[in-house]
Amino acid sequence: MTTVTHTPAAANEYALSHLDALEAESVHIFREVAGEFERPVILFSGGKDSIVMLHLALKAFHPAPIPFSLLHVDTGHNFPEVLAYRDRAVAQHSLRLHVALVQDYIDDGRLRERPDGLRNPLQTVPLLDGIETGRFDAVFGGGRRDEEKARAKERVFSLRDEFGAWDPRRQRPELWSLYNGRHAVGEHVRVFPLSNWTELDVWQYIEREKIELPEIYFAHEREVFSRNGMWLTAGEWGGPKESEPVETRLVRYRTVGDMSCTGAVDSDAVAITDVIAEIAASRLTERGATRADDKMSEAAMEDRKREGYF
Repeated sequence: MTTVTHTPAAANEYALSHLDALEAESVHIFREVAGEFERPVILFSGGKDSIVMLHLALKAFHPAPIPFSLLHVDTGHNFPEVLAYRDRAVAQHSLRLHVALVQDYIDDGRLRERPDGLRNPLQTVPLLDGIETGRFDAVFGGGRRDEEKARAKERVFSLRDEFGAWDPRRQRPELWSLYNGRHAVGEHVRVFPLSNWTELDVWQYIEREKIELPEIYFAHEREVFSRNGMWLTAGEWGGPKESEPVETRLVRYRTVGDMSCTGAVDSDAVAITDVIAEIAASRLTERGATRADDKMSEAAMEDRKREGYF
């Protein structure tokens, strides 16, 4: 009898790298949704996580076009660089983009401007209306479990009730990567293909795949002012106050919401390799370090998710 010996080197030839395994899982999720739901949509803001999500979707269905449209809730206080990227990506891949404008809801009285100028918390109603109007039954989001403790509780397939609300008690088991998309009329499912990725994974994948990003993610000189320990960009949203002097600093953004809630970090990282080294050394999550909307209370994100937020 002949004995075949498998050496570790031979076995490694067939092993997926860490990034390959994450990519394969995300591609599987996209294809699973395409086969199980009638009208999925991808939330796309032009931020790095939604950019990676779009890249994965393109891979999942190549050479066919993506069988989903895109949805963006525009607060009206978005960074111009990010909106420009969003529009370029839509044109480049011949995609259909639905835009829900928070400003429209403020203008007609359905929403009221907050005293603090923050508009990210105002996105929930336009988002839910956009989902209802488009009759979307699955909504892809770029949330990751490493970002924030409420997102760490999230499943890949997250059931939302007829009001768009999230109930952690209704979360379903996802053993062996089996996903349950069953939902009643009026309900929908939020789907998070990047759930098991970290910020470092995202940047390493961006480097490997040579994915273009808005220049805002790399170090550049910008006029900013300090508020609550963050460097914020001046704008029509209500900053700075008289006691908040504006100064020019070399900064970059780790995460991008709108100008009213997204802080920059001091950085000289002008290349992807610099960003990766910076993130690897950081002890703060990107949202913990730079998002004012997450600092309103200890349970800010979870409260918004229960109301129908991302």
